[in-house]
Amino acid sequence: MCTWDLAIPAAGSLKRKRSVIRSLKDRLARMNVSVVESGLQDVHDRARVSVAFLAAHAAQADAVQESVDRCVAGARDAVIVGNSSERF
Repeated sequence: MCTWDLAIPAAGSLKRKRSVIRSLKDRLARMNVSVVESGLQDVHDRARVSVAFLAAHAAQADAVQESVDRCVAGARDAVIVGNSSERF
């Protein structure tokens, strides 16, 4: 499970923020991971997005996490200000 705190400086409204987050969630969902906006829903210039996935072994988990990290880092109009990950 991975979580990112994002700053969305160009979002002057919740509507614009939702557009940025929806675009990111759509791209992540194509990677066969579960995605949710997990916090800061009422703050127009910040977001928290979490991703969960299952892997058969550690190497596969590392590869998926690296791909997801690249996708989040490349998100338009969003800047990563914090992140965390856990393995169960």
